[in-house]
Amino acid sequence: MTEELVRGRLLLVEDDDLIRHAYARGLAAGGFEVDTARDGLEAREKIEHTRYDAIVSDVAMPGLDGLGLLREVRRFDLDVPVVLITGGVTETVAEEAVAAGAMLCLQKPIQLATLQQIVRHAARLHALARLKRWAVDDGGPPSHRASDRAGLEVRFDSALAKLWVAFQPIVLPAAERVVAYEALMRSDETAMPHPGALLDAAQRLGRTRELSRAVRAKVAEQLAGPGRGLEVFVNIHADDLTDATLLAADEPLAPYARQVVLEVTERAPLDEVRELSALAVSLRQKGYRLAVDDLGAGYAGLTAVARLQPDVVKLDMTLVRGLGESEVKRTLVRGMARLCRDLGMRVVCEGVETAAERDTLMSIDCDCQQGYLFARPARGFPAVGWGARAAGVVLGRMTRPEPPSTALEGGGPGGAELGAPVATAPARKR
Repeated sequence: MTEELVRGRLLLVEDDDLIRHAYARGLAAGGFEVDTARDGLEAREKIEHTRYDAIVSDVAMPGLDGLGLLREVRRFDLDVPVVLITGGVTETVAEEAVAAGAMLCLQKPIQLATLQQIVRHAARLHALARLKRWAVDDGGPPSHRASDRAGLEVRFDSALAKLWVAFQPIVLPAAERVVAYEALMRSDETAMPHPGALLDAAQRLGRTRELSRAVRAKVAEQLAGPGRGLEVFVNIHADDLTDATLLAADEPLAPYARQVVLEVTERAPLDEVRELSALAVSLRQKGYRLAVDDLGAGYAGLTAVARLQPDVVKLDMTLVRGLGESEVKRTLVRGMARLCRDLGMRVVCEGVETAAERDTLMSIDCDCQQGYLFARPARGFPAVGWGARAAGVVLGRMTRPEPPSTALEGGGPGGAELGAPVATAPARKR
């Protein structure tokens, strides 16, 4: 041959014996080492033990069809190109195949010369993908980033299976007291090493509610054990407010509702949530309190406060950063905090990283704080380091979590107080 071939190993999956033998001979003549399988189930066994440079599969097969096989392939190899062939390609089938991560969806009959060319190109793409992955990983262990929908689904499922919850304390520095914890989702899935990647995957797959339910179940497990009696902020997407399971009797958080503050993130505008006021009333009747996250950033801003009437408002870390050097910021934060208190809402300042930020916030009556200065998010309920005051007085004591025993001054729209004693329902057996 005059054209240099990218030789490699190919898996051919076809339930028609004549077609399978013909394609196998033709592809072998093109320079490939060809393994064959009669159906998707046999092919799945092969891909569990063998790395291939390309896979060609029929779509309509008994047991496990071509699309199902594609999803199985992505459990083991995120990069190998998969070419699907079928006796009747419709626009719907082709779109579904490509959306699932197939390189191409071809219609039978296919000329051997055409199939050789396509598979040769697929093998080149696979070699390029592997080099790119190696370069991105800087020569280290292969990463597991998903490159198509099928791979994304596999990695998202893995991330859900490896899901866990970190906690970060919310404190009153002046009293050296922990009043609550924020629950933050984490996963040990290497393809999704931070919460943003997990959220983005959930949104791409249309599985945000599934993710939110899984997180709430993990939080409930902690409240039934080491977190018994502690107050916890649980992040939810605005769309989760309309999830009927949140108000259902079998909702994992239901027995602990009076300990839970549902913290609505500003990833989506609350003005898209229908009957928001009625939903807020229903959640409060269950015992939950509501919070708006990142006031001063994001979409909703003060509109979210007006519509949701939260019990707690969190001021965004961008307002905290550099607070001591900016009189404008101090005036703004002081005014926002005073306005929230006048409306009966608690104020928590996020992102406190230095003693100077802590003390400046305390000087403008922003006493409830959260940030790395006190503790980073961690498994369980981490101890709190109080650091040193600006005046040089060292607060060296480390505080372990304790059930809140003293209420903060005032009360929110829902009537329950942040940091107040809570009566917990008996934990359900799981």
